[in-house]
Amino acid sequence: MSFFQRLAARLPSRWYASMREETEGWKTGCAQCGHQRSVWDWGGIRWKAKGSPRWRLRCPACGQSNWHKVEWRPGPTGLA
Repeated sequence: MSFFQRLAARLPSRWYASMREETEGWKTGCAQCGHQRSVWDWGGIRWKAKGSPRWRLRCPACGQSNWHKVEWRPGPTGLA
C-alpha cells in the first residue's frame, strides 16, 4: 500500500471500505497494449471523483511510458 492508502486506513472502517471499493472501480488503460489496472493497484485513491483525467504512467505489461486514460469501470463486485 502507498503512503496515502496507509493514511486512509486510519479513517473509520466504513469510510475506508467505501473509499477502497470506489477506487478499485476506477481503471487506467494503456494506449499501446490495452492493459488495464485499477487506480488502487497503482497506489492511488480516487474517491467521490468525477471526470476522466489522463496520467503519464509506465505500463507494467508492455513497459512503455505513455498516457493512460482513467475511467470509471466498476467490476462485477463494484458499484453500479
